[in-house]
Amino acid sequence: MNKIFPSARDALKGVVSDGQLLAVGGFGLCGIPEALIEALRDSGVKDLTVISNNAGVDGFGLGKLLETRQIKRMISSYVGENKEFERQYLAGELELEFTPQGTLAEKLRAGGAGIPAFFTKTGVGTIVADGKELRDFDGETYVMERSLVPDVALVKADIADRSGNLRFNLTARNFNPAAAMAGKLCIVEVEHIVATGELAPDDIHLPGIYVHRIVLNASPEKRIEKRTITEKRGA
Repeated sequence: MNKIFPSARDALKGVVSDGQLLAVGGFGLCGIPEALIEALRDSGVKDLTVISNNAGVDGFGLGKLLETRQIKRMISSYVGENKEFERQYLAGELELEFTPQGTLAEKLRAGGAGIPAFFTKTGVGTIVADGKELRDFDGETYVMERSLVPDVALVKADIADRSGNLRFNLTARNFNPAAAMAGKLCIVEVEHIVATGELAPDDIHLPGIYVHRIVLNASPEKRIEKRTITEKRGA
């Protein structure tokens, strides 16, 4: 079975459609499937619900889909650094299911493991728990969280072999493996493709059984976030 597609556009063809639930890997600007996001924008699909740790920044990452109003709802943990996200949310144009970061990771992990729901203390007593089942265990209150099983997962890896076995680059691994395992169909964007068997078994971070389509993006933009500090006299 050939999993390699000539372009991100071809990899999305016949897969994405209006109203889908999508998971997109990445953390901040690290490990973002840039080419797949752009191809998703160009496809014109709309009314999407997108699971992602964050919503990109203005003009980059998922920010591009917000600009074109293709996202109807976000399931996210961190939603700062994006003025268009803020504007749409405050104007009532964008729905948000705010989810603590660890809970979001576990919702994807559970989805990939076939676990429909789990209980956690995180969010109890806050708006995160509104409308959700609460249950006591050993004198402590927990909230029930449903797992996430997206229709399509878009992820980023450093290397794939032709069978879809993946290796991620350091912290760019982040949410990508969990998103890949949870998705009913997984499309991965990589910087390098090697022959099957070239990756040592112990160097494989995600087995190819979870990967359905691969697209090469050898020269991603790779924006870097930098912290700046205001200098103070006497500091």
